[in-house]
Amino acid sequence: MTTHNNRRPIASRNNKLIIRFAAWLAAKDSPSPNQISILSAVFAACGAGLLAYSQHAAALVGCAIFIQLRLMCNLLDGMVAVEGGKKTDTGEIYNEFPDRVADSVLIVALGYAIGQSWLGWLGALLAMATAYIRVFGGSLGFAQDFLGPMAKQQRMAVLTLGCLLGAIESHYNQTNFLLGVSLAAIVIGSGITCYKRTQTIAELMRLRAAETQSEDEVGQTRKND
Repeated sequence: MTTHNNRRPIASRNNKLIIRFAAWLAAKDSPSPNQISILSAVFAACGAGLLAYSQHAAALVGCAIFIQLRLMCNLLDGMVAVEGGKKTDTGEIYNEFPDRVADSVLIVALGYAIGQSWLGWLGALLAMATAYIRVFGGSLGFAQDFLGPMAKQQRMAVLTLGCLLGAIESHYNQTNFLLGVSLAAIVIGSGITCYKRTQTIAELMRLRAAETQSEDEVGQTRKND
């Protein structure tokens, strides 16, 4: 439900099966794109609940499945809205807000799962910051920056892999070391992403200021002539 200029680049958006499924959904009265966006947060909450409640193999695999369902909803809501022609006036709200909730509950749950709640909250804060910086750049008139190294897709990929490998670790060793590694990677990577996106915006602002100054100087020269 984003605009064409500010849509997250996702390769699976070109998958023929997904295109057909999105078209099938768009042809129906429901679910609407906004409802699909909300469903993504519901799936994330289910995964977070499993992750925080138990670190047994079955719970971790279940969490990984819910994460992928969340991402599928994130893909379909935009396709139904844009390609399906069902955009709404409030679509941008539903496109962003459920995502922020979904990211936060999953990363916070990961912190509690490894007994380091503060690290989970820090990871959620940094994940929120990556989105804030991206949207801030858009508010200045620049194309929104979806690059990583730890954008949403990468965060969820790390968390999914961490859950799946953690399920194997839990089954054989009854430990959760790999979950901790996943959270550390998300925290560090999100911090780097915030820095890189901020640097990109700063550079674009400097370039725009230089262009404006050059145009002013040209205009002044012509006026004097």
